[in-house]
Amino acid sequence: MKANETKLLNFLQSSKQYVIPIYQRTYSWLESECDQLWQDILRAGRNEQQFVHFVGSVVHIEQDESTATLQAPKLVIDGQQRLTTVSLLLAALAETVGDNEPVEGFSAKKIRNRYLTDPDEAGDKRYKLILTQTDRTSLCAIIDHAPRPHDYSVRVDSNFGFFKSKLSGLSGDLGDVCRGLTKLMIVDVALTRGQDNPQLVFESLNSTGRELSQADLIRNYVLMSLEHDLQTRLYEQYWRPMEVEFGQDGYRDHFDNFMRHYLTVRTGEVPRIDQVYVAFKNYAAAKQELGVEGLMAEILSYSRYFIRYVLAKEPDPQLAAAFRDLRDLRMGVEYPLMLELYVDYEEGRLTKVDFITVVRLVESYIFRRSVCEIPTNSLNKTFATFLRDVDKERYLPSVQFKFLSLPSYRRFPTSEEFERQLQVRDMYGFRNRAYWLRRLENFGRKERVSVDEYTVEHIMPQNEDLRSEWREMLGEDWQRIHSSYLHTLGNLTLTGYNSEYSDRPFLEKRDMPGGFAQSPLKVNEGLGQLDCWNEEQIVARAKRLAAHATEIWSYPELDPVAQSELQAPRQTESTEFSITSYPQLQSSTVRTLFNSLRTEILSLDEAVTEVFRQEYIAYKAESNFVDIEPQANRLKLYLNIPFHELNDPRGIAKDVSGVGTVGNGDVAVFLESPSDIHYVLGLVRQALDRQLGGEEVR
Repeated sequence: MKANETKLLNFLQSSKQYVIPIYQRTYSWLESECDQLWQDILRAGRNEQQFVHFVGSVVHIEQDESTATLQAPKLVIDGQQRLTTVSLLLAALAETVGDNEPVEGFSAKKIRNRYLTDPDEAGDKRYKLILTQTDRTSLCAIIDHAPRPHDYSVRVDSNFGFFKSKLSGLSGDLGDVCRGLTKLMIVDVALTRGQDNPQLVFESLNSTGRELSQADLIRNYVLMSLEHDLQTRLYEQYWRPMEVEFGQDGYRDHFDNFMRHYLTVRTGEVPRIDQVYVAFKNYAAAKQELGVEGLMAEILSYSRYFIRYVLAKEPDPQLAAAFRDLRDLRMGVEYPLMLELYVDYEEGRLTKVDFITVVRLVESYIFRRSVCEIPTNSLNKTFATFLRDVDKERYLPSVQFKFLSLPSYRRFPTSEEFERQLQVRDMYGFRNRAYWLRRLENFGRKERVSVDEYTVEHIMPQNEDLRSEWREMLGEDWQRIHSSYLHTLGNLTLTGYNSEYSDRPFLEKRDMPGGFAQSPLKVNEGLGQLDCWNEEQIVARAKRLAAHATEIWSYPELDPVAQSELQAPRQTESTEFSITSYPQLQSSTVRTLFNSLRTEILSLDEAVTEVFRQEYIAYKAESNFVDIEPQANRLKLYLNIPFHELNDPRGIAKDVSGVGTVGNGDVAVFLESPSDIHYVLGLVRQALDRQLGGEEVR
């Protein structure tokens, strides 16, 4: 490895050509980053005391075939964003200066021939910087003054326009820009093929994950070490189709999350979003039998399922309708499950009818839980492993049985619970009120109504200072009624006349042109026949709509015979031991400490249960998250969480992975004083949250 400081313009001029390898990410700088570089260049150009401005490093691989007389292209593995941005600025500057030369060396001809092209070459060899795919054709078109290509790079085109606008705003005074460009300094890091490891250097440069996305790191990891022809073929056959199908914005916004959900399906573990690259390397190492091509083919297949669901590109209209309704809940926790379901559908294990039925059950499950205000922190784990013990020979009934068997904190709310909560909770403030109103309106319709054309209407107005007609209609207790029912299901509807309705009395809203009596919407059925709107009518309408909602967001239906066949033998916990089984707890000090901690742990979540074992007391939700071993003068806790994931500012926890222990878990913590209970409880909570899936998948 050789590293030298050099002027950026000298760097561009010194080599025949710099090539961005196909495995590198596309150009991605935003206008804000271009503006920062622009300001830095102007500032350096105007400051006579500032001789250089450092803009980072550029790492490239020296090709073995380069000789004194033949200079091969250099592959840039880090720094392409800066090189591309400066090239766009130089291209914009060349167009702006024309035949003028505001500073020596900065005429249009000199800029193009020194920094953008090599006049002695033709074809692709003529360009100083060769980008990847659509970026390449877009930059070349800009340099050649050619029309914008059909499949153009949005970022390249946009940032070139940004610099053109900035230069135009200087009214011909371009000297500061030219001088600033001459002061740009980089560290030129040259690697030698066969001696330096480009992947290790690349990872080191991007170890914080800030410059490159997790997906970019993965792509480079898969392709960088391959021989050039194989690298090109695999990129063109597998990776490039994903970039095209996602689209430029979709690839930027969703590809990291796709890789996360793909790994969740394949491993059963939900990686942190900033640890997707590490998780992928571990997965690739465990799946070496797939080979690089097999792995890329698998990723491509899963990406297409992800695109169809998440980016709304499903071609089948029935599947697309079901996908849209589930997607509109905007939860994201279901993504891994949807990927696995789609795989089974494509491979013939799941029929289309059953696929749609399962999607509708997932939608009902999520929506019912939201309405019933059941915490969602377990849903990512629920869906990550949902199909693990589903009998795919009896797919639909097994899924239905799985939903019916979920424990209390993961339960599928019954129709009675759902119907009751739907009538009383604030549905106006519900995070997806357009979703549930659209589903209420369109259920059973062949011609769907676009809710976007309507606004939410409070039949009884929101204004706390109600008009006298409203007070009279609601009765003496109007304030309580207004406060209790304003934002509830019974008082909410849709209208295209919200501004016209305003705070008008009910009868005017009913009879005016476009009023309730003339409304074509199903959610307004019956309002045109009412003579008043009061507590009784609000409650009656809420009850009717809630009953209808149980048909839309249905409960799993499984006949008793199928349920009996799918029922696993009940696992019973041993009752052989009790709190009296531990002589250490006979000490009043240790017993008091245990009782205090025990109370706090059992209060963490309704899912927590306590089981007495021979040598410890286990606390579990799905499985043990903490085991307590009573000792003579203290309690020893075993936390079921990887040591490196535990946030322990005091450093009291110990890594006991690989060590024989009484309890379950890789982390041991001692509790000796009541004053430390709340701190230790915070460590215990982390183990519980990890088991319940405290971070929602997005």
